[in-house]
Amino acid sequence: MRDARGDIKRPIGLRLWLSGGWLTLLALAAIFAPLIAPQDPLAQDLFTSRLPPFWDAKAEAGYLLGSDSLGRDVLSRIVYGARLALIVALVAGTLTCLVGGTLGLIAGYYRGWPDRIISRFVDIWMAFPPVLFAILLIAVLGPGLISIIIAIVVIDWTRFARVIRAEAMSQGVMDYVASAQVAGRGRFGTMITEILPNVLPTMVALLTLEMGIAVIVEAILSFVNLSISTDSPTWGGMISEGRTSVHQAWWVLVFPLITLFLTVLSFSQLGEGLKDRFDPVLR
Repeated sequence: MRDARGDIKRPIGLRLWLSGGWLTLLALAAIFAPLIAPQDPLAQDLFTSRLPPFWDAKAEAGYLLGSDSLGRDVLSRIVYGARLALIVALVAGTLTCLVGGTLGLIAGYYRGWPDRIISRFVDIWMAFPPVLFAILLIAVLGPGLISIIIAIVVIDWTRFARVIRAEAMSQGVMDYVASAQVAGRGRFGTMITEILPNVLPTMVALLTLEMGIAVIVEAILSFVNLSISTDSPTWGGMISEGRTSVHQAWWVLVFPLITLFLTVLSFSQLGEGLKDRFDPVLR
C-alpha cells in the first residue's frame, strides 16, 4: 500500500494490535494472578511432579501446562512471574528513560561543555561489559527487586543519552527552533516546548525497547540466582530449572521461554509501531 506521495506504507496497525494485545493480556494476568492462577505457585507436591501438559494422556486436571520436578504448577508460576517481569520493565525502563533522556537532551541541544562532559562520561560508561557490570552490581548491592532496578538504570541510561543526543542535535538546527529563539523564547523554554515534543516519539520507542531489555536482564539474573529469592517464581529461574530436566519435562523450559520471547518481541514491536504512528515527520 502506498500513500499520497507514492511511499510504501508499513502495516503498523496489526503490529500494534498484536503486541499491545499480548502485553495487555500479560498485565491483566499479573494483576489478577490470585484469581487466574489455578494453583499456589509455591506449593510443592512430589506426587504431582513432572506432570505433562493438558493434551497428554497422563495429564491431570488443574495443571494445564504441567508441573515441574517439585510438583509446582508451571502455568501458575508463569503468571506470578509476570508480576516481577512487568514491575522491573515499567520502573527500570521509566527511570532509565528519565535519566538518559534528560542528559541526552541537554547534551544535544546546549552542546558546548555540557555535551563534552556528558559524551565523555557516556563513552567511559559504555566501556564496561553490560551483563558483567550488572552481575557485579547485584553482587555488591545484594539480590532483590530494588537492586535489579538500580543495576538496569545504571547500565542502560547511556543508550538513551546517545540516541536522544543525536536526535536533539538534528532538531536543534531546524527552522522552527530558530524561529522560536527569534520570537524571544529562552533556550530552556525552546528545548522543552520545541525540541522535546519532536524527540518524544524516539524516546517512546526506546522506552518500550528498554522495557524488553529489562525483562531480559531480570531473566538473566534469575537464571544465575542473582534476582529475588529462589523460591519466588521468575521466568529466568524456571528456564534455569527446566534446562536441567529438559529431557524428562521439556515443558518446564519451553513455556516460560516462549512467554519471555513473546514479551520481549511485543515490547520491541510496540515501540516501533508507536514511533511510526505518532512521529510528526513520518506523518
